[in-house]
Amino acid sequence: MSVEVVFLGTSGSVPTPERNPPSLAIRRRGELFLFDCGEGTQRQLLRAGLGFPSKFRIFITHLHGDHVFGLPGLLHTLTLLSRREPLEVFGPPGIARFLECVRESVGLSPSFELAVHEVGEGLVLEGPDYVVRATWVEHSVPTLAYALEEKTRPGRFHPEKAKALGVPEGPLWKELQLGRPVRTPDGRLVRPEEVLGPPRRGLKVVYSGDTSFSEALVELATGADLLIHECTFDDGEADKASRRAHSTPSVAAEVAARAGVRKLILTHVSARYRDPSILLEQAKARFANVAVAEDLMRVVLRHGA
Repeated sequence: MSVEVVFLGTSGSVPTPERNPPSLAIRRRGELFLFDCGEGTQRQLLRAGLGFPSKFRIFITHLHGDHVFGLPGLLHTLTLLSRREPLEVFGPPGIARFLECVRESVGLSPSFELAVHEVGEGLVLEGPDYVVRATWVEHSVPTLAYALEEKTRPGRFHPEKAKALGVPEGPLWKELQLGRPVRTPDGRLVRPEEVLGPPRRGLKVVYSGDTSFSEALVELATGADLLIHECTFDDGEADKASRRAHSTPSVAAEVAARAGVRKLILTHVSARYRDPSILLEQAKARFANVAVAEDLMRVVLRHGA
């Protein structure tokens, strides 16, 4: 099992010939999680071969245009395709009014149930084997960062131990693998820890949204396999970045280092950087395992890798 991260849009506020406005897709076990939705995101989903699966949720970090202007177009496209499956949109307070204004002004009437959830810090969504959490970060408008985190899984099953304890192969093995105690045919209680290895942590991906340095983001990203952090300006523009509540490579690298993440990827790159190598070099001075995102770049995360 793996988690696939696809960068649909990696520009800052202004798109370029190479970079679409911000959007990130994460695909896991047939479910698609979309974080931010810049203009043209529906086309980027098609170009990436992701399409519009039935299990599909959208998470908006904040209500600046480059992060939400693609949402009306995406909803319109899904309606033209006669989508019937429900769709959930999560975002900060104001996202519901934004979509209501679109509906009122252009007559957007989705062919599917659209559930809009205004959220804040804490648990945003809980699935059967994952959670999505959020925290407020430091930007010029209320802005969320999100973490998609798999729940801890039971340890590896050791069939030889189960047999030695008298557990016959079949449904009882499955129960033990799921972490549930069972009784053998002769009435003996066998606990999961007797036949399983140590619990296995799940994968964790964190997406920052727009932000300057944020202690809350360090906490949210602690131990993440991948941190995707905005990097609008290079270190030489630190004053401008601070005034506009954005980040530089050194800021992103500091967050990654303090959070102890395995890999850092920089995104939300200003249009001034046709060659983003300066951003990479400056970040590497403080954090070794770093890359700069490009549109349609894919990263596959695997358990134990």
